[in-house]
Amino acid sequence: MKKYLFTSESVTEGHPDKLCDLISDTILDECLKQDENSRVAIETFASNDKITIAGQLTTNAKINAEEIARNVLKNIGYKGKGIDIDYENCEIDVNITKQSTDIAQGVDIGGAGDQGIMFGYASNETEDYMPFAIDLAHKLSKKLTEVRREKILPYLGPDGKTQVTVEYEEDKPKRIETILISNQHDASISLEQIRNDIIEQVIKKVVNPKYLDENTKYYINPTGRFVIGGPLSDTGLTGRKIIVDTYGGYARHGGGAFSGKDSSKVDRSAAYMLRHIAKNVVANGYADKCEIQISYGIGIAKPISIYINTFGTSKIEEEKIKEKIETKFDLTPDGIINYLGLRKPIYTKTTNYGHFGKNDLPWEKIIEF
Repeated sequence: MKKYLFTSESVTEGHPDKLCDLISDTILDECLKQDENSRVAIETFASNDKITIAGQLTTNAKINAEEIARNVLKNIGYKGKGIDIDYENCEIDVNITKQSTDIAQGVDIGGAGDQGIMFGYASNETEDYMPFAIDLAHKLSKKLTEVRREKILPYLGPDGKTQVTVEYEEDKPKRIETILISNQHDASISLEQIRNDIIEQVIKKVVNPKYLDENTKYYINPTGRFVIGGPLSDTGLTGRKIIVDTYGGYARHGGGAFSGKDSSKVDRSAAYMLRHIAKNVVANGYADKCEIQISYGIGIAKPISIYINTFGTSKIEEEKIKEKIETKFDLTPDGIINYLGLRKPIYTKTTNYGHFGKNDLPWEKIIEF
């Protein structure tokens, strides 16, 4: 029987890259609250005790980007003390301009905001129709944040990472080979206590014990110390965690990041739509796995190409699946935006713990087609 190991990672909301994603998505949501037709392309960079916010806005909304950034830092839990960024006193540089008129003229008539390729994926190996490894890595990261915020493990800091290695047998998850967790912590806490607490309060609360055995390996803060965190220890940048945001490397990615972009950018909206379609191909029993690729040209409304791969698991011909998709769904940018309701301020819900697999998001809805 064919066996192999596959690994995916996730990060907590305080990871420097995710901090930047959240600032960018919060600016986007604030714009959409005031003006649903806002055009937004915002990127955030964090380093040491400085935040840089740059990009393009075309909107009637009145926002204070610096205030938004400080509130995000505060809500995450970054309060300085010499071990991470100080939300009150850090330097914040804002450099925002308007969208290029050359790009706008193509988007205004319903065309794509850029050329590019996007992918969507789903499988039936979890209840969320997500790959097992990334699904579990996200749940562990989310639990790290919960035990910190609820003061179950009050000594944990905002910055953390998880990684899960799964042993597959005949393409089905059989057991967990390795769980690796690194989380920022107070200097006074011993590694032994951190290890025991995370195993008891995080891993055992999240992981189904049927996937754990005597050979499962646990690595908790393997460097031995993780006191300095956030941008003070590592730079952060919007859009750098694209594999964490999607399928943990188990499916392909078109390369475009999501956070800070409004829905006229097909990097984001088309990837959401393709997840919706792939999930419903699987949920409707047409295949056990489904990956869809689509391509767009800047200023062109209709897709240039559509490709479907069910990895030999389809119950009907892939060409018939493609026909069903083309009949059911309008894959122009405007069609996607209207179908999924993407002009609403929903994007901060997506920023952390994956953009897919959350049932309260519109692209996760199961339909019949």
